[in-house]
Amino acid sequence: MTDARLRRGRFSLCVSFFAQGVTFALLVTRIPAIQDRYGIPDGLLPVFLAAVPVLAGAGSVLTERVVARVRPALLLRCLQPVVMLALLGVGAGGEMWQAAACLGVFGLAVGGLDASMNMLGVSLQRTYGRSIMLGFHAAYSLGGIVGASLAWAGAHWDLALFVSYLPAVAVLLPAALIGSRWYADADPPAVVPDAGPGAPADGGPAREGASGVVFRALLPLCLVMAFAYIGDSTVSNWSAKYLKDTLGSSAELATVPYNAYMVTTLLGRALGDLGVRRFGPVPVVRFGSLLAAAGFAVVAAATGAWSGILGFTLLGFGLCLLVPQCFAAAGRMFPAASDAAVARLNIFNYVGFLIGAPLVGALGDAWNYRGAMLVPMVMVAATLFYARSFARVPGGYGGGHDGKERPRTADVG
Repeated sequence: MTDARLRRGRFSLCVSFFAQGVTFALLVTRIPAIQDRYGIPDGLLPVFLAAVPVLAGAGSVLTERVVARVRPALLLRCLQPVVMLALLGVGAGGEMWQAAACLGVFGLAVGGLDASMNMLGVSLQRTYGRSIMLGFHAAYSLGGIVGASLAWAGAHWDLALFVSYLPAVAVLLPAALIGSRWYADADPPAVVPDAGPGAPADGGPAREGASGVVFRALLPLCLVMAFAYIGDSTVSNWSAKYLKDTLGSSAELATVPYNAYMVTTLLGRALGDLGVRRFGPVPVVRFGSLLAAAGFAVVAAATGAWSGILGFTLLGFGLCLLVPQCFAAAGRMFPAASDAAVARLNIFNYVGFLIGAPLVGALGDAWNYRGAMLVPMVMVAATLFYARSFARVPGGYGGGHDGKERPRTADVG
């Protein structure tokens, strides 16, 4: 690939990550309005909410099979409009079956979208020969902040859901379609020496699906992915309630922790690639897990609202480093079957999302919410035991035995 094509591919993929961050935030931050619009009973709402990540996991499984026949770039180009139109459908319907249908389409498509975006990110990072994966996820975090702000504006001015969603989709859908012309989708290497456990001996064709993926080798990354999303869902679902009910803050101040978490997630990811290039992925993952565990400890021990906000801020800086490095490590571990590895790993995104909020809620109700915060703390801290799984493959792209960056290509973008 030429340097210009790589730069265009990197920018267009950032646009895709940003658009998905906006889209997902617009959905999840307006759940109460969706419930009111369709008259979904409180007892049925958890079923609707759980269906989205379950179907997204199924979509990720299907993606593993689809990308054995078509390139991830084509799949992403097709799925991103589907996700945005499904969001519009959620805002436009009036019957409960319409909400179920649109959320079902959204879930299935978003699983394939998340997987294919990260497949392209892993492919681009391999071609660059240096860490750029955190930058893509920084674009997603920025989109999440923008989407949450748009949702706040829609709620503040009491806009109908469709009216609230339409401007974002009207801008982002054409931008994503135009940008998709420049997706850079390189083939995995035909032969990779010392590619790690489970890699095909002969390298194999570019996209043979899961033939080169050994799940036992991938399992540590899957666990870290699940732990990270358990922590993330704890913040998104319980930070406001924890600050208000446990730490006695005002309703206005209770909204601050999640905003602080999102901002620090963006900052951590924007700077994280520099850390990986300088120190290697293993120290960065260890630092992130220690910082996130410390954040949960501060939250659990907080004596007031502002110390609780400090804990959630530390969480943002720590947790944000883990998920992008999981995808990057899977690509290094199975370079000849990275698409399949990413698709399988992506399933544990939704596993963590499904487990996190109900687990902390159940423990909070049965025990107390201070104690409940210690459970994701222990899970995130356990990432330290799996950090060696993020090590660079000796002889592979981007690093040697010391784990530091070895740029393989000319200086690109």
